[in-house]
Amino acid sequence: MSQAKVDKYKEAKKNRKKQMKKEKIQSYLRRGVACIVAAALIGMAGFSIYNVYESKQPKQEVTVDYSAIASLSQSLSDNGTSAE
Repeated sequence: MSQAKVDKYKEAKKNRKKQMKKEKIQSYLRRGVACIVAAALIGMAGFSIYNVYESKQPKQEVTVDYSAIASLSQSLSDNGTSAE
């Protein structure tokens, strides 16, 4: 082996633990990011399916009688003017 190859091998051997640790960390980060992206995609798909389901359901109409609020407002304004 040439001296350059020997030096290169020794350098690689010296830094092997650091390199393996760095590769492990990068692998864990990739897995974590992939899980987060997968969870986001599944969540978006579920939300879309739910919206489609809800849009197909019949809507229930509600009528509101504001006469009680109007009479309360009227009685409060009548009491406010008589106190002056």
